[in-house]
Amino acid sequence: MDINNALNEVLVKLFRNINVIEEQAIRTDEYKDVTTNDMHVMEAIGMGEQKNMTTVARALRVTTGTLTISINSLVKKGYVERVRSEEDRRVVLVSLTAKGNKAFLHHKRFHEQMIATIVEELSEEEKQVLEKALNRMNHFFLSN
Repeated sequence: MDINNALNEVLVKLFRNINVIEEQAIRTDEYKDVTTNDMHVMEAIGMGEQKNMTTVARALRVTTGTLTISINSLVKKGYVERVRSEEDRRVVLVSLTAKGNKAFLHHKRFHEQMIATIVEELSEEEKQVLEKALNRMNHFFLSN
């Protein structure tokens, strides 16, 4: 098999496996009501300051209408709080609740463990090559 076919096969399997494994890692007894998409919305909101819906939607590369559906669900589940801006009542601000912060940290630990496992046996040079290749891949996806 030539390198292009081999890389294609690895990437297809990798994307599929990451989605499945991430879903399994997130879905614990405590977070059985949370989807991977929910976790990514919470990740885009982040811990700390409130963010406006437009900023979060841009980070996720979705419309504010699509984000609103996810936010409604997360508010109902108790992970996100939504308020109107005091300065401009048209602006909706979102932030994580204490429950949302806990879920955020749960998801963050999964990512930290995944990265630690991937790089644990790589040399510094291999880590740099991997980072460069992944940045190129990310640039390709962002430009299409």
